[in-house]
Order: sequence, then C-alpha cells, then structure tokens
Amino acid sequence: MGIIIGIGILTLVIGIILFLYVSPQFGDSPTATQEQKFALTNHYKDGKFINIGEVDMQMGIKDIGKSLIGYFRPTKGVTPESPISVETIIPSDLMDYSGETRLFWFGHSTFLLQIQSKNILIDPMFGDVPAPHPILGSKRFSNHLPIRIDDLPPIDAVLISHDHYDHLDYKSISKLKHKVKSFYTPLGVGAHLKSWGVSKDKIYELDWWEEIVVSDLKFVCTPAQHFSGRGISDKGKTLWSSWIITSKNENIFFSGDSGYGSHFKTIGEKYGPFDFAMIECGQYNTLWHEIHMYPEETAQAAIDVKAKQMMPIHWGAFKLAMHEWNEPVERLLKASEIQNINVIIPKIGEEIKIGKTITSTEAWWE
Repeated sequence: MGIIIGIGILTLVIGIILFLYVSPQFGDSPTATQEQKFALTNHYKDGKFINIGEVDMQMGIKDIGKSLIGYFRPTKGVTPESPISVETIIPSDLMDYSGETRLFWFGHSTFLLQIQSKNILIDPMFGDVPAPHPILGSKRFSNHLPIRIDDLPPIDAVLISHDHYDHLDYKSISKLKHKVKSFYTPLGVGAHLKSWGVSKDKIYELDWWEEIVVSDLKFVCTPAQHFSGRGISDKGKTLWSSWIITSKNENIFFSGDSGYGSHFKTIGEKYGPFDFAMIECGQYNTLWHEIHMYPEETAQAAIDVKAKQMMPIHWGAFKLAMHEWNEPVERLLKASEIQNINVIIPKIGEEIKIGKTITSTEAWWE
C-alpha cells in the first residue's frame, strides 16, 4: 500500500511539473536583452518591476491560507443564483461600422471599442475560467458571451493591461491572432504573445507614460498599482498598466487592475478630463487591498482622473474574491451618489455610447 501511495504521489508531482513547463498557458519570459532595457526605467528593481512608492503585496503563509479557505468555502451570494443574461450582439451590426463611438462590455474587464471606424479589443478574455486549468478557477457567471470570437469583425488593435489570466487568455489570443493587426502591451508582455504564435511585427510594448499614434488615434500606457505573473516564479517579470485612448472627439481611460494610489490624480492632471472612464470595481479583500480598490476608492479614482462618466469594471463575470458578486456596484452607487459621480452600469453585451445614458435603466444585477 505504501508503494502504491508513493507511486501515486510521484505521478502527481511529475504531472504538475510537466504541466508547469509544457503547458502553453503559462506563456514565456522576456529575454535577457529586454531585461537590460527594463533596468533603465525607474520602476524596475532587482530583476522585477515595482509600483510607484514600491507598494507591494507580500502575503504570508497564514494570509494565503485564509485566502484559499475563504475562496473555496461555499458562501451564499458570491456567485449569482442563476446565470446572468446577456444581450446578443449581431455580427453584421459590427461590420464596417463608422457611426458614433461605442463600446460593448463582455463582463469583467473585456471590451470591444468601435471608434473612428476602427475596432479595438481591450483585455480580451473570452474563456470560461480565468486560470491555467479549468479545475483551478470558477466558471463564468453567464452561459455564453454576447458574440463568438469567430463572429467578431477584423480587429485593428488589442490593448492588454497585464498578464494575469483574467485579462490575458491563451485560448482567446490563439483564436483572435489571425484577425488582429496589432497588439499593444506593457513592457515584457509581448513574450507571451510571441510564444503563442503572434508575429513580433504585430507587437508593440510600451513603458509607463509612453505614447504611440496609430492613424488618427493615440494610445498612452499609464501607471497602475498592481503586479504580474502567470507561473510560480515570474512575479513582476512583466509590467502592468492602465491605458488612455484618444481620438479627435473623445478621451477614454481604462484603469486595468489597480489599488488606489496617487497615479490616478497624476493621470487626471496630465491627460484629463476623460469623457469616459472604465475603472476597476471588484475582487477586493483586506488581504490584498494594495492591488485592488474598494468601491469607495473607485469613486474617488473617477474624481481623480476627472471622468465625466464612469463605468465599474472587473466584476460581473468571475468569482475571484469572497464578497457577494453584486456588492461592488451597490457600494459604488452609494458612494457615487454622495459625490455626484455620473455612473453607468450596462448589461453585458449592451451598446454603450459615450456621453449618453444607456438604454437599460433597471438594476439588472439585483
């Protein structure tokens, strides 16, 4: 019996090791030459990227244990009682669109932005589970997405905020890469894309505060307070960011993942005001408060960046924390009412036109 148990444990260990080193889900690491260039920035130290003020999240064994127990403990309300309904997007309605700037939300932090006759995907995570393997994460709250990847129009640009699984998905990129002209990422993230078959000629990596002009649009890579990593030993090896998208008519902000910090005010002073801001609001906990905001801080971040209209993101799709799934928007709405912030909370798949009230007015998350 002891031999059988020993063989079973050894097989499990070998299987895990093979998975860690063979599975394409984990992507790849930046080259040594790239790391030498990273060292020239003021937010790279001892082989890793760091936050402004070196804010970090160092959870001890005790805190990790609390986190795992809380995550896997069955708790009422952390997921919807029934699958979330989503609005269907008709493929033909997206093709050759040249009307007013609009967005479609896919839940969590994924968007399709149609602006200046261009199609832009933001953090395209279309998978069912935000993890390297289905058994390691919880399933999406909805049974399906508003539209299939295959039915999306040609994509002019993909913006990626960082390399965590709920924002950068291997299978989504694999299906998308043939219809995308260019990918824009923070420093180092391109290594994952190249390992997944994306041509290096399509990949543009930016540092914080770097700008790139693409036809009649400008993309700006701006700071966030977070961290990165897809495996066991690659924390901080790639940069994380927020993004600004500017056209001749609109100025748009996407927060990516971030704890609350001074960078929001700096971004607002340098590039604001913003006509529309998508700001993180969800998956928070006292154990990792440094890298995910409370809803009340989301409201303050909207004020800091000078958002004329804001939308809470990073919720409505996956269970990644222990709070009730709809708590983030309930708390945000209370805070925004006090501070007179213009908030919209569209259904997944609903058309969002900047500066205009969305068509649905009911509190669908209730």
